Amino acid sequence: MKIGIPAETRPGETRVAATPETIKKYVAAKHQVIVQSGAGVAASITDAAFQAAGAQIGSAAEAFGAELVLKVRAPDASERALMASGSVLVGMLNPFDADNISAMAASGLSAFALEAAPRITRAQSLDVLSSQANIAGYKSVMLAANTYQRFMPMLMTAAGTVKAA
Repeated sequence: MKIGIPAETRPGETRVAATPETIKKYVAAKHQVIVQSGAGVAASITDAAFQAAGAQIGSAAEAFGAELVLKVRAPDASERALMASGSVLVGMLNPFDADNISAMAASGLSAFALEAAPRITRAQSLDVLSSQANIAGYKSVMLAANTYQRFMPMLMTAAGTVKAA
């Protein structure tokens, strides 16, 4: 299967839908992965790192033209236009935005909104809400520590221990 990882275009978005570590797993499972050139720049991941993991670097049209497209946020109209009817889209797609869902359906896309995945043990690997909340919480503490201007110890919570940066 051909998997596309396009660049995120929403202003301020620094995430990318896959890392070199996950791409290695897709390639090991015999999938072809196309990452849009520059998709990882905002996340400090170079095209060379994606290539070293086994991905091909391509254009937006090539990434969106894949059978399976992994995206952090829902595609806009120009991005949907690059996707073939019948392709599969996986990401945080805001399933309560009726206009967005209607537009994806009208484009013939099969869409899986990860934020709608059940938060149960069997679906834990799909639980993007917990992982993103964990990262946001960590970042908020780092920003607060920077503002505080004094030493901050490591953090220990019920969810685990995070060593000081």
